[in-house]
Amino acid sequence: MIPKLLSQRKRTLVMGVLNVTSDSFSDGRMYFDRRRAIARGLEMAAEGADIIDIGGESTRPGSGEVPLKEELARTIPVIRDLRKRTKALLSIDTRKSEVAEEAIASGADIVNDVSGLLFDPRMARVAARHKADIIIMHSRGTPKTMQVRPTYKDVVKDIIYSLKKSISIAKYAGVRDAAITIDPGIGFGKTVGHNLEILNSLDEFRSLEKPICIGTSRKSFIGKILGGAPVEDRLAGTIASSVFAIVKGANILRVHDVKEMVMAARVADSILKEEIV
Repeated sequence: MIPKLLSQRKRTLVMGVLNVTSDSFSDGRMYFDRRRAIARGLEMAAEGADIIDIGGESTRPGSGEVPLKEELARTIPVIRDLRKRTKALLSIDTRKSEVAEEAIASGADIVNDVSGLLFDPRMARVAARHKADIIIMHSRGTPKTMQVRPTYKDVVKDIIYSLKKSISIAKYAGVRDAAITIDPGIGFGKTVGHNLEILNSLDEFRSLEKPICIGTSRKSFIGKILGGAPVEDRLAGTIASSVFAIVKGANILRVHDVKEMVMAARVADSILKEEIV
């Protein structure tokens, strides 16, 4: 679905973040209420989101695991309602195969696994069985531990090697090659320096021959670059880093501020293609 959408529209796709959580770093509790979450999902679709990414478990640094029943209760009703009311692709942001399976049955098109299929060994088989697209993200350790002195021999080469392993897991389970998208995992077990190197070398990830999803939205490395800017003051930095990522080869931007990023991506795409897209 993602490659098809990319070929049809020939532009960068925008994925809106919809956290149905109480402790996400940027919008914790804002959309914890089901009605507000659904309203925000519909608003993002109206603003031009190609994909709405619904998550019920925060994976910010230091966060703990949410019980399965709670994650299901947070996400599934939202997915069911949005599926009835929008044509945007719906993505379930989860590490748990049980949540992914129920989400797909409720109308989700994509599984977005921040663990790169390493947290739950059943995840790849669930995606394959239901013919769902899957976004494989790189991360180090668990949300509790990932920012404790992350080190790499060569951050870009190490991540590419890890993503190759995750792609192999997916394909061995039967996931279609064309259904796989990769995400180098900005901020997930990386220092500020690592994040900057990943973005500056993003074109190297094209060697994996997969669409590239990138998520810099409101992240702490932007705040640090801007002298300690709080989350609410990181939009300009998000736009700058996202546009740079487009130039370097990103195909999907995972963002909180959909309206602004749709406009920024459209201008960047038009400049790159030398025509209005």
